[in-house]
Amino acid sequence: MAFKQMTAAEVSKKVINKADLFILDVRNESDFNDWKIEGQNFKFLNIPYFDLLDGVEEILDQIPANKEILVVCAKEGSSVMVAEMLSEAGLDVSYLKGGMKAWSEHLEPVKIGDLNNGGEIYQFVRLGKGCLSYMVVSNGEAAVIDSTRMTDIYLDFADSIGAKITHVLDTHLHADHISGGRQIAESSNATYWLPPKDATEVAFEYQPLEGGNVVTIGHTAINIHALYSPGHTIGSTSFVVDEKYLLSGDILFIDSIGRPDLAGLAEDWVGDLRETLYTRYRELSNELIVLPSHFMIIEELNEDGSVAKELGTLFAENHGLNIADETEFRELVTGNLPPQPNAYQEIRKTNMGKITPDEEQQREMEIGPNRCAVR
Repeated sequence: MAFKQMTAAEVSKKVINKADLFILDVRNESDFNDWKIEGQNFKFLNIPYFDLLDGVEEILDQIPANKEILVVCAKEGSSVMVAEMLSEAGLDVSYLKGGMKAWSEHLEPVKIGDLNNGGEIYQFVRLGKGCLSYMVVSNGEAAVIDSTRMTDIYLDFADSIGAKITHVLDTHLHADHISGGRQIAESSNATYWLPPKDATEVAFEYQPLEGGNVVTIGHTAINIHALYSPGHTIGSTSFVVDEKYLLSGDILFIDSIGRPDLAGLAEDWVGDLRETLYTRYRELSNELIVLPSHFMIIEELNEDGSVAKELGTLFAENHGLNIADETEFRELVTGNLPPQPNAYQEIRKTNMGKITPDEEQQREMEIGPNRCAVR
């Protein structure tokens, strides 16, 4: 039987379409348990590559003959060798092109909706990392929000729809992934916006994103209002776009809320987090569609692959928004923190402009799942 490659884009379609897939992951057990490809109808078998050096005969009875099979490793090489052995044993099998590194970097663009005065808003779903970024487009101009370091996809996408990127915004100083905001702004000669309270140590020029700012995209008024919403970081800022969409950054997710500890100030910032979620957000329209900057579990994806839900629905369903007792809320947030993101201090320093790691170092710094949330 032949074996072939499967791209991260093809795997993404299977995730969104809830397709069946059997994944043989040949990374070490600890790496697999920490982070793997998620899909609602995916089945997994984790056998480290070194256990398969003498052949795959002993695991053939654990691999289904009636499902599509994908072999996965960190960078590709080991999965190619195992896929070849499985092929020689008579199985129709694929390997993941570029391995988990490619999976971590793939972005899937999804159109969220149209704007009132013409234009659209798009979400870029980074399934392998749980990151979400956005492009707001109107009258041939575009704003990019919370971009990843894979900047080409935003530049190419804007070109493909005939739009020029004129503004780039980050809702906060990110700690779990490297922002491509400054690079996109430099490439496009666009204005880069960052909340000033998160920018006290940055080593670059930026425009301060503060309450009362209005950023206009195109000739039509698509107003992006800055809503100061501290809690995840001291400068975290939400955007209300077109009076219809709430870009909540890492403050509020679909199934969880933001963690306040990545600057080492959980006890100090938990009160700000509660104030944002329980007071500031309560003053907003329940009909706003929440568009967060991350998701935590695959079940947060909608049928079209987007991650979005009305604010009123989240007030009804999200546990983190329904803890009446403030002490209980504090205990949930500060006593239930997940492991901190991989290399998060180095990522923060990179986003401040204090260090400039090369591309391979940046890849290594970002390896692992999204850990911005508290459930």
